[in-house]
Amino acid sequence: MHPTEMLTRRLRVDNHLTNDEATALRSLPLEIKTLPADTYLVLEGDRPNHSCLIIKGFASRSKVATNGKRQILSFHIPGDIPDLQSLFLKTMDHDLVTMSPATVGYIAHSALERLIGTHPAIARALWRETLIDAAIFREWIVNMGVRPAAARMAHLLAELRQRMAAVGLSNGEEFEFPVTQSELGEALGLSTVRVNRVLQAFRAGRVLDLQKNFVTIENYEKVVEASGFDDSYLHLARNPPSS
Repeated sequence: MHPTEMLTRRLRVDNHLTNDEATALRSLPLEIKTLPADTYLVLEGDRPNHSCLIIKGFASRSKVATNGKRQILSFHIPGDIPDLQSLFLKTMDHDLVTMSPATVGYIAHSALERLIGTHPAIARALWRETLIDAAIFREWIVNMGVRPAAARMAHLLAELRQRMAAVGLSNGEEFEFPVTQSELGEALGLSTVRVNRVLQAFRAGRVLDLQKNFVTIENYEKVVEASGFDDSYLHLARNPPSS
């Protein structure tokens, strides 16, 4: 599989990209690195001259408060460029770290600038991705602010199910997600003890399970019922690629 395949799939989910534009994406020069888990890709305060494409593995975006506690702000899957904003916002205001062993392609900002300058449709597609990121952030704020613990977790895992399926990484029933209960707590504003209790309840009710780095959705209808999940904020309407 070409290193940009997941990115191309992601952009083609909701954008009309031609085969020529897909070829332009494949022609991006990448510096590919294989990294262990818990590797910082970018740190708050950095002024990077490249952006990171997740090719394999998972990453998370986070900030650390002055009291030392960390808040996970988002999870990122293959095909994501989670620090694309550094192309224009030169100083990073958060950390980006691998959650698992990962393969990452570093794309020089100069190469991205050439790409979007010569291919307006790709520029629009990447802009749309940043807008979808913002929509996801808004939904996470709602999740943290008004939903009870079980609904928060069900909503997060339903979101990941849909995002993974959109790029062919989930069959709708099972998908990889190498997250610890501590990391789930940092993403959901819950203690590790509370995360464990919610997971046990879902497991006992045969709703969903999370074991050995895999999520199993046993009853998607119950997941939706528990969380009120509506994937419209992900904007995953599929458009067939044009030639």
